[in-house]
Amino acid sequence: MTRAGSPASSRIPDTLKPGGIEAESHPWQIRLVEHPKRFESSYFRAAKRTARKILDEMSDAELPYGPRPAGSEHWEMHHGGSLWLRGERGWLMYRARVGIEWSMQFCAEPVKVDRLRQEAAELVDAFPLTLPALAELGYEEAEARLRTPIENADGVEAWTDSLFNACVPMSRGNHQGLLPKVPGEHHYPWPVKGADFVRYDDFELWVTLPDGTHGAVAPVDRRGSGDGHVRLVHVPEGSKAADTLAEAQEQGLMAVLPPNSSAALQAFAGQIAPGRRTAAGPLATGRGSR
Repeated sequence: MTRAGSPASSRIPDTLKPGGIEAESHPWQIRLVEHPKRFESSYFRAAKRTARKILDEMSDAELPYGPRPAGSEHWEMHHGGSLWLRGERGWLMYRARVGIEWSMQFCAEPVKVDRLRQEAAELVDAFPLTLPALAELGYEEAEARLRTPIENADGVEAWTDSLFNACVPMSRGNHQGLLPKVPGEHHYPWPVKGADFVRYDDFELWVTLPDGTHGAVAPVDRRGSGDGHVRLVHVPEGSKAADTLAEAQEQGLMAVLPPNSSAALQAFAGQIAPGRRTAAGPLATGRGSR
């Protein structure tokens, strides 16, 4: 098993026999070009206007990915599969089976996108207050988006930029931020990033590893157990811990760091007394129960 800090090596399948190494004098290159100005469709403008009206009607506690932007910040609308619904108690947002990022529409097959439309229509039909409420907000194309079969690139574009895909409201950091500041959904895996919206406030999901890279950890037991071990759940590809984490996943094992590791101490810093050298044990007095 490759250990963190050991040189990374490429695995060769058993069916292949090593035969030496060859290299070319001209390595491959990636050309960096200016991004063409993104065209904002009328579908997206209408969807954003409607989403902002919906958000204005919601309390802070009801926001799907709060808190509400303050000062010069504003909501950024993520093409993440936003299924807005009107329930008996107000607005709700679910996420579709698949969200279509703007650039991904150009490789999206219409018949597969149409399945998303059908699934969204079935969900909206289960919330009969939705379409009348959207019409009242001025989003009169909702019915057409849900009922019109998607058969070509025009249909894919209309769905991609519609309220039912393009309007997951997020702060700039949560949308496209990078560590060490804020991890954004565009750069970190959703099964890990999603924990940011359900974790205890006194647990640090994102930590700095000994090699200076940033990873994500999770407790190995429930709150109150006193167990200070943490499971490493994400590291960037260039991290010295990447090979170890990949090996653990291949074997169906967990990559676990001890309670006295810097990662565990960072993760539980909000739950232990300052200066403590282990994250194991009872919660510090006055900090609730872990």
